[in-house]
Amino acid sequence: MTEQNGKSSINLTEFGLLRIGVATPELRVADVDFNVAEIRKIARRAQRKKCRLVLFPELCLTGYTCADLFFQQHLQNKVEEALLELARLSAAEDMTLVVGAPVSLSGRLFNCAVFISGGKICGLVPKTFLPNSGEFYEQRWFCSAFECHSNTIQIGSQPVPFGTDLLFQAEDFPGALIGIEICEDAWSVAPPSGSQALAGATLLLNLSASPEILGKHAYRRALVASQSARCLAAYAYASAGPNESSTDLVFSGHSLIAENGQILTETERFQFDSQLALADIDLERLQGERQRSSTFGSGYPQHDFRVQPFLLSPIAVTKLKRPVARRPFVPPDDAERAARCQEIFQIQTSGLVKRLIHTGGQKVVIGLSGGLDSTLALLVSVKAFDQLSLNRSGIVALTMPGFGTTERTRGNAEELAKSLGVELRVVPINAAVEQHFLDIGHDPDLHDITYENSQARERTQILMDVANQVGGLVIGTGDLSELALGWCTYNGDHMSMYAVNCGVPKTLVRYLVDWCSREEFSGHISTVLEDVCATPVSPELLPPDADGNIDQLTEQVIGPYELHDFFLYQIVRLHFAPKKVLMLADWAFADDYSRSELLQWLRQFYQRFFSQQFKRSCLPDGPKVGTVALSPRGDWRMPSDAAVTLWLSQLEGLA
Repeated sequence: MTEQNGKSSINLTEFGLLRIGVATPELRVADVDFNVAEIRKIARRAQRKKCRLVLFPELCLTGYTCADLFFQQHLQNKVEEALLELARLSAAEDMTLVVGAPVSLSGRLFNCAVFISGGKICGLVPKTFLPNSGEFYEQRWFCSAFECHSNTIQIGSQPVPFGTDLLFQAEDFPGALIGIEICEDAWSVAPPSGSQALAGATLLLNLSASPEILGKHAYRRALVASQSARCLAAYAYASAGPNESSTDLVFSGHSLIAENGQILTETERFQFDSQLALADIDLERLQGERQRSSTFGSGYPQHDFRVQPFLLSPIAVTKLKRPVARRPFVPPDDAERAARCQEIFQIQTSGLVKRLIHTGGQKVVIGLSGGLDSTLALLVSVKAFDQLSLNRSGIVALTMPGFGTTERTRGNAEELAKSLGVELRVVPINAAVEQHFLDIGHDPDLHDITYENSQARERTQILMDVANQVGGLVIGTGDLSELALGWCTYNGDHMSMYAVNCGVPKTLVRYLVDWCSREEFSGHISTVLEDVCATPVSPELLPPDADGNIDQLTEQVIGPYELHDFFLYQIVRLHFAPKKVLMLADWAFADDYSRSELLQWLRQFYQRFFSQQFKRSCLPDGPKVGTVALSPRGDWRMPSDAAVTLWLSQLEGLA
């Protein structure tokens, strides 16, 4: 990162990002000069906003609704002049433009996308699928790409590549390979973009003139999002606006940019002024997604492609035009978050139900501390028992007060157990641990890792023995974030017979318990759950302060969980390099953490994540609930003795 006008700036290309725009220009039907002037205005506006590539709608040089005017030779000649003018503009403004135009070749008229960059026309892609039913009559004027028998066309004095076999490669940016389809192509059974993606295209462009009818807006969004997801690509869609002829149809100018199933930006519909929407697409992420997809890797393009180079200058920006979620595991929208919590809770419950059915068990044992994780595990167990019509008394909740247990957490644990109707056992561990210290010759006044882990292992021994006693399963309470950081005692709270929380990150656990307090339970139970949510995160292994409050705060030791969950998502889900993780964290947390703090906790994450893999290599069974999981039998395989040097070395000098 560098300084630009007093603000930190980044080179987008360095991080695999590309700023693109989709535009719906103000338009006059058949007035090419006016339309070129509007394209010029948008190009300059995009250039000021640090955008180097703009996509325009289908037939935007003339208007989609010219009808029989498309046959006018004067109009066609004017289009050719306009293309040469836009080529000069692309050089002057350092801009790549993709525009729609009617183009004549070999006595046939084609509906084309024209790719213009670096002062020249790099190629023309004709439309393949021509709608000719309902409100569409394209075959009256245009021929399909299937009817083209030439792979070049003369524009001005230069031969230009022509055909549906063209891809466009940005020089010095290998990840930026572009494929093009036009409107109806995307609605076909086998869109050309699928083959383009399999040939390596990471950015797919669609020039469209999609008239607006009731309900089509939502369908169009779904189509664009799903095609970007299916192709593991970015998909830009620029559509004609309301300045098109309204003789029989109305066009809304709905233009969108999607990336791997997510809509990044879109224009406002039914605006008569020119509209421009920009987004920074992450081509590096898309390449990584493809590498990890065996389905994508086994696919083959339908034919060979000719790759045309074009210029794409690197740019430095001071603000990203893409969402960077501070809490990637937690949806910001209340309704979406509630739906996510409900689904996760059902997944957890169903996993435990299946395990109980398989074992024929009617008893489970849980260590209930009064903290978030054990509370969630208890709630899952209660719902599983209810679903199986088992008596809740078969749930044995053990609260095992030790040297650091506070009245608040113990009280909440006991209240929850009583209110939920489960069996409560209180088993103090102080005497047993003190005897253990005597047995191994440990000074009880030395509050080191032995002091802490002895308590954790004593509790696990009790849980396992009680499980044998009652013929039940020990339900694990540890969450995904703790597994990532190794914040668990090996063969202590690290071990169980079924771990219901192992797929849930810490930042989401609190929301799940809060959701349960409002949606699954009520009355006094809800009140207790609310206090559990308000309790600081702590293992409670060190003595309380003089006032009896928690003195050992987890996040003061290992760092804020909101940062670690952010790092976890970027590193494990997206496989980003350290410098990119830090850059994204800078954007997401700039108001709350200094760069030095972010570096401190990012180093901590890498060091712990690598050194603690041995704990993840022998995890108990438990359900995956999201796109990030650390089970050695599923998503994450890593040698326990891998060196972290390469990752930490990249962070050096980035302060």
